[in-house]
Amino acid sequence: MNPENISPDAIDGGQAEAWLARLHAPDCSAGERAEFEDWLAQAPANIEAYLEIERIQSMVAELSSDELLRAAARSARRMPPVRPASRRWLPIGSAIAATLAVAVGTVLWFGRAPEVAVAEYATAVGEQRTLTLADGTQVLLDTDSKLTARFDSDGRDVELRQGRAQFVVGKDPLRPFVVHAGSSTVRDIGTTFQVSRSRSEVNVGLIEGAVVVASGQGAAASSAMLAPGEQVTVSQAGVIADKQPLDVAVAKAWPLGDLVFKDRRLDLLVDEMNRYSRTQLRLADPSLGEVTVSGVFHIGDQDALVAVLERGWSLRAERSNGEIVLHRDES
Repeated sequence: MNPENISPDAIDGGQAEAWLARLHAPDCSAGERAEFEDWLAQAPANIEAYLEIERIQSMVAELSSDELLRAAARSARRMPPVRPASRRWLPIGSAIAATLAVAVGTVLWFGRAPEVAVAEYATAVGEQRTLTLADGTQVLLDTDSKLTARFDSDGRDVELRQGRAQFVVGKDPLRPFVVHAGSSTVRDIGTTFQVSRSRSEVNVGLIEGAVVVASGQGAAASSAMLAPGEQVTVSQAGVIADKQPLDVAVAKAWPLGDLVFKDRRLDLLVDEMNRYSRTQLRLADPSLGEVTVSGVFHIGDQDALVAVLERGWSLRAERSNGEIVLHRDES
């Protein structure tokens, strides 16, 4: 759906509204989704506009479930009509916003004061911790990770300062959920997703729902919208790489205490297992890192991993100075 093909009424209401309607249409094609992602990438304002329109739509959908807002609507219907000087249709976004202005104004009149909540969390090496944030969001904080959450009446901001976390975001259409990690931001559109942060890059993988990953500002701004089963990496310089497939089964394993490797390099397995233990594994010969391994390995259990490698990959382990050194078994 090119902007030229959007109806004039939709353009008056904003391209964000038109895209929202098109993406929810049953015949929305993969090509149109790609065009939508291109439109998002044109400017950070496009991302903000789309998220705002989707947030407003969710809020309107929930109006009927709030007795206070229903009472406000009934009160508004009882008010005498005011004849306008001229009749003019509002764009859909403006009309929704006007409706919400009345409803939210009524809520504030009844004294719901804004609150600010700040919390910091951390895990030790080998520890995984399940958190419930103030909005009901469930977070699994992985080993040796640090996270700060700041919630107020306008939004929910989380900074992953170190490590890895999985987020199952609590529903709150009034406040966007944003994760900051290095130079990247992850905007939630109702999801389960994972974010990992290392010294050199940030990785975002999506399990359910949708997220927008953004980086940079102004002319250097870029973004990518992920679908379930996709992941993207953002470099320390803020460059967003091409989207890649995400093995959802593998992604779901570490929150359960396992690492699933499918024909991956041994050095990657060693690095990952070392994150969960103070007993470090080391390869005596760097070329061993090229050996491919497959299996399910329990996080933090270095002894079990060593036993598997000795038995199935002809390696030999030596323990010295609190570490385990892996050699080729030449016998």
